[in-house]
Amino acid sequence: MSGQLPEFYFRVRENGALVFRVDTENRQRRIEMDQIAAINIRNGEIKPQGDRTLSEEELGVIHNWMEERTELLAQRDIDDIHRAVDYLNLTTQWVQAKASDEQLEAVTDDLLLAMHDLRSVLVRKKADRLLKDRS
Repeated sequence: MSGQLPEFYFRVRENGALVFRVDTENRQRRIEMDQIAAINIRNGEIKPQGDRTLSEEELGVIHNWMEERTELLAQRDIDDIHRAVDYLNLTTQWVQAKASDEQLEAVTDDLLLAMHDLRSVLVRKKADRLLKDRS
């Protein structure tokens, strides 16, 4: 563990995080974490814990974390999509070179429906962008 702990700790949860103030300046020199807020990334809501009023410093740290977290999640989404393209290519190679008739029978309909759905949405979104660019 490094010698200097951060002043704030964010416990990530599905829609955001719980925010804690980290305290090591106590009599026992133990790490204490005092929850100061719960935040929701999706709607930008910051709920102070109990009857606490958040300071400008605390709000600034929370807003900064929310911005950084939103950027990180967006990067992960794109990375997941690139990974999905790789999986599609690997799946194509598997179908071409390795899959047995029984294996293909087990997955063909699901793959075809998923690919049809994806293609339909991609084509519609592409058409929307082209029409928007023309206007």
